[in-house]
Amino acid sequence: MPSTPADDNVWRGNALPLLNEIRHALERLLATGETTVIDLGALPMGAQDEAELLDALGTGEVDATVDAGGPSSVRETAFHGVWRVTHRNEAGETQARFIEIAFVPELLMSQREDVTDSSNALSKRLGVEQNIRK
Repeated sequence: MPSTPADDNVWRGNALPLLNEIRHALERLLATGETTVIDLGALPMGAQDEAELLDALGTGEVDATVDAGGPSSVRETAFHGVWRVTHRNEAGETQARFIEIAFVPELLMSQREDVTDSSNALSKRLGVEQNIRK
């Protein structure tokens, strides 16, 4: 049950509306394949709001770390298709936090150019002539 403003002076009442936005985003994902990204840093959320949101979303089975210009973490929530994404700098300071509604978070998807480079490199290693366009 959400708290009230009297419970916490930094409560802004944004957890429940965000959960409803996530629910609508899941429906859109299923209907059209459209992903949604919610920038938590751009929202007027107090500490209680964030605690309520994270508690309601829970923790899922997948946890991944990507190290590119600082560690970024992708954590599945208890709801498949709803991901918590946190980007940190090389000093470990949080730079951005998102909720991403997607089958696979963008951060974990290989970029076409990288896959092309890998295909060419593996072909070269195997002595197979191949030239895939980028």
